[in-house]
Order: sequence, then structure tokens, then C-alpha cells
Amino acid sequence: MNLDFFFFNILGKGGVLGVIGIITFIATYKHSVPVFDWIEHQTIGNRDYLLKKLDLMFIKVDSMKLTYGLWFCSFGLGIIIFGVIATLLGNFYVAILLGMLVSFIGWKLPKPLVNFFYEKRLKKFQIQMVDALNLLSGGLRAGLSLQQASGLVTSELPNPVSEEFNLILQQNRLGIPIDECFKNLYDRVPTEDNQMFVTCISILRETGGNLAEIFDTIAATIRERVRLSQKINTATAQGRTQGIIIFFMPFAMFFVNWANNPESTNSMLTNPKGLILISIALLMTLVGGYLMYRIVKIKV
Repeated sequence: MNLDFFFFNILGKGGVLGVIGIITFIATYKHSVPVFDWIEHQTIGNRDYLLKKLDLMFIKVDSMKLTYGLWFCSFGLGIIIFGVIATLLGNFYVAILLGMLVSFIGWKLPKPLVNFFYEKRLKKFQIQMVDALNLLSGGLRAGLSLQQASGLVTSELPNPVSEEFNLILQQNRLGIPIDECFKNLYDRVPTEDNQMFVTCISILRETGGNLAEIFDTIAATIRERVRLSQKINTATAQGRTQGIIIFFMPFAMFFVNWANNPESTNSMLTNPKGLILISIALLMTLVGGYLMYRIVKIKV
């Protein structure tokens, strides 16, 4: 018996959908634990991750407002784009494709965007740590305690280093030992330079030693690392620019072709094979852009 005849003539369309639903249910039930873990990670876990990162940047956001914002950025914008495209172009398939694409991007974009600002804050903190260490070293040589020297950093330097040292002093006033306060600083700002700074404080306060000289040495190390990082960024600037141009070139060519010859572009958008080719091209473009980003990103 012909398999297509069995599925579509005997079972009917409703029966085929029912069989697909049963198979999907059995597969989901069999792998329910990893499936629900993945769903939780993509929903509540994603929201909690964003809340944690925003809290590390001293940005207080209500969890429910963030949840509503994530829903709007994904499904809300997707529905809006679907309605606009369906109204303007009258193409149901293109509207669905673009709506799903916008929903996917809107759901995935907040996490790398927050990570970008968090990494930017870490780099700014790393640069300011040179001045902070110089202030700490000068204050200790002038006879101040580590807490008093940290107060100089809070009052003299801008954010984010001022915020971090102010939190250290607040925790110390609440009775937390100063060593633990600096360890908490490393938990909030997990950089290699910060780890070296916190480790030196913990060791030298137990064994004794000249903290001022150690701070000068760490400041020189951070200064050299920042100089090398800026040199690498200068050397890879051309590669980053080329990657950005190559990444956006297919989109620009598509809109130029659509403006000059809209009939050929519309025929491709209305044909299922054309939509599949566009989806494959878009996926390959995103993968290529990610690979180019990884190539030009050099860790110092």
C-alpha cells in the first residue's frame, strides 16, 4: 500500500496531525527532565541570569517588569512585525517568517546585550584600578589604614570603581571582615587582575608585608596589560570592520535588489523553496558573523 495514500486518505489531515502529536508527546514524556530543564533555563533561568548581571552592575530592576519586557521584546514585537508585514505586503508566509525571526532575535538578544555592557563595565573597572591602586598605595604610605585608603578611592574616583569600593566599606561597617569584603569584590568583578589584587591582600594581611609596594607592582602589571590590549584592538580594527561589512552585505544586497526589481524578490518570498533558501542563507550569515567575531576577539 502506498504510504502517502495511507496517511492522507485513510487517516486524513486530522489523523496525521494526531499521530504527529502522539509521537511528540511520547518523545517529550520520555525525555521530560531534560526538556523541562531546557524550558526552565530558557525562561526563568534566562530572567534570573539577567537579574543577576544587572544587580552586579548596580541596576535594580523588578523581576516582573523584566519578565514583561522579555515577553514584549520577543512575542510582542514578533506579533507587531507579523501584523505590519501582513498588512503592507499581504504575504502571509513572509509575515510568519519575519515574525518568528523577530521573536527569536528579541528573545535571544537581551542576554548578549547585557553581557556586552557587563564586559564594558569590567574593562572600565580594570582601567580605573590603576588609579585606585595608586591611591591605595599613597594612602598606606601616608599612614592610613586599608579602610581609610579605600575611602579615598570612593571619594576621588568615578564609577564603577567608586561603587565597588563603597560597597566594600558598607559591608565592612556591617561587621564583615575586610578580607572577606575584598573576596566579595572578586565575586562581583571576576578579572585576573582583581584576583591577584584580592589574593595579595589576603596573604599579606595574614603573613605581613608591604602592601604599598605590592599595589604598585599590581598597578604596573595592569597598566601593561591594558596597553597590550589596546595595541591588539588597534591591530584587529581592520578585521572587525571587514567582518561587519561582510556580515551586513547580504542584507544590503537583498534590499537593493528588492528596490530595483521587486517582482523577482517577491516571487522568491512567496515560493516555499525561496523561503527555505533565504532561511539557509540567513543561518549561514549568522554563523559566519559569529565565527568572524570569535577570530578577531583575542584574550589578553
